[in-house]
Amino acid sequence: MRNLTPATITQAFADYCKNAPSERTRTLLVSLAGHLHSFVRENKLTQAEWGAAIDALTRAVKFTDDKRNEYILFSDLLGVSSLVDMVNAATTGTPSSVLGPFHIEGAPVLKNGGDLWKGQVGEPLVVSGKVTDQTGAPAKGTVLALWQNSGNGLYAQQDKDQEPTNYHGRLTVAPDGSFAFTTVRPLSYTVPDDGPAGDMLRALGRDAWRPAHLHMMIHAPGRAPLITEFFPEDDKYLDRDAVFGVRGGLVLPFKRATDRAELPANLAARDTLPMPVWTATIDIKLPAA
Repeated sequence: MRNLTPATITQAFADYCKNAPSERTRTLLVSLAGHLHSFVRENKLTQAEWGAAIDALTRAVKFTDDKRNEYILFSDLLGVSSLVDMVNAATTGTPSSVLGPFHIEGAPVLKNGGDLWKGQVGEPLVVSGKVTDQTGAPAKGTVLALWQNSGNGLYAQQDKDQEPTNYHGRLTVAPDGSFAFTTVRPLSYTVPDDGPAGDMLRALGRDAWRPAHLHMMIHAPGRAPLITEFFPEDDKYLDRDAVFGVRGGLVLPFKRATDRAELPANLAARDTLPMPVWTATIDIKLPAA
């Protein structure tokens, strides 16, 4: 390949990869290189500009540990995480959304009707609903993995003053598919912006806000997990989500209940919650099997 040109280098790269053991790996990496080559050609990228990109990726290492991954943050803020979710999403049932960085495997078991709030800072929220399949039948045996930020806007992993699994839990729905629990009303918050991903946001004139949301991973027997999140309809950042995670079918009203009779009968904290209290109804329909 002594006579490479900007027009021929992409094909040369593809030819070099013809002996890749995995055809799928070859397809992905040849396509990636091709798009990068096109980006360089179309924008007449300078060495200084490419060097700045390499420097940002190098600096990302310094911000990445077991509690934070700057590369995932880049993926989220560029919309790639959300796009991967959307192109693989089911076309039926409750929409999926991005996982985010704060899910904990093996979170504590929360009894159906249990309390995550425990009188902590913030406004208590009662969440209730039902999980059904495409026919409307209850999804027996479904386990809901729950996680969210606390009343100060921070996830447990971000706040040394919180227990490591605060506002994380695993709840098994009732035989009729119903569930209920008490938590705190989640808050809008900013993604970490003190690293190179934050520098990118500022260079683009973007802010770092995410609308408030409740995370759920729905584990129904015999099905792949449904990863999603639910947003209050009054949040001012719904149309400016830094990670592009909002879907129309995941936005719901948060209402005020003034009478305890409006609350689920199995709620452990039903008689002690300070009234009025926020409520949200989340009815989940599983995608077609």
